[in-house]
Amino acid sequence: MNTLEIISYNVNGIRSATTKGLIDWIKSTNFDVYLFQEIKANELDIPAELFHEIGYETYWFSAQKKGYSGVGIAVKSPHKAVVKGMDIPRFDAEGRLIRMDIGDITIVNSYFPSGSSGDERQSVKMEYLADFYTYIHDLRKEKSKIIVAGDYNICHQAIDIHDPIGNKNSSGFLPEEREWMTKYFNSGFIDTFRYFHPEQKAEYSWWSFRANARNNNKGWRIDYLAATKELEPQLLEAKIFMDVKHSDHCPVYLKLKQ
Repeated sequence: MNTLEIISYNVNGIRSATTKGLIDWIKSTNFDVYLFQEIKANELDIPAELFHEIGYETYWFSAQKKGYSGVGIAVKSPHKAVVKGMDIPRFDAEGRLIRMDIGDITIVNSYFPSGSSGDERQSVKMEYLADFYTYIHDLRKEKSKIIVAGDYNICHQAIDIHDPIGNKNSSGFLPEEREWMTKYFNSGFIDTFRYFHPEQKAEYSWWSFRANARNNNKGWRIDYLAATKELEPQLLEAKIFMDVKHSDHCPVYLKLKQ
């Protein structure tokens, strides 16, 4: 049986992560596709040769602003049909989305905006959610088997966050953000981690640098690998690698039949 193993990982700086052992981890895990968010680097400054030396082709979509945002892909075989951006200039300028096809499966890798810095960016985040919803459903008219990986910057349910009461007014757990996630999943997308682990608590993908949050596992599950319903028969396994530490996030994983 041919399988496809995918990692989604907000690396909080691709160059920083490589200095903390990211390449060795990729070499040891040897998965098919690694989808990175928040690469924080211009393509020319990324040490792509480190990936090439261990057998991966890389594709990067950097933000115009230096040291900010950006997404990337490391994949075992070269791909011609890599699409950078979503044809919305202000979001494309921030390097928010890259996609590629592997066989009949389309992989979308997105770094959703954070609203934690204040009202202005929270507004941008909500606008991105609305525009992304339109974008992904337009894409669904062309392609049925889609995986949407990335840092969504939203905890969907109380089970996904260490302190749902204390964070009820925090960006990333606001009612309108959670409602968007519910609408999104109800529109034909599967939260693959919850599909396999419907009641698993204290499994998070991001921890604040403050107050020793990671050691105390006071985290948030804001990184997802969502799959369209058409992929449900092919889903095999999903998990979170909470012990992997190259970033304030950790990798999330999906395995499926090709």
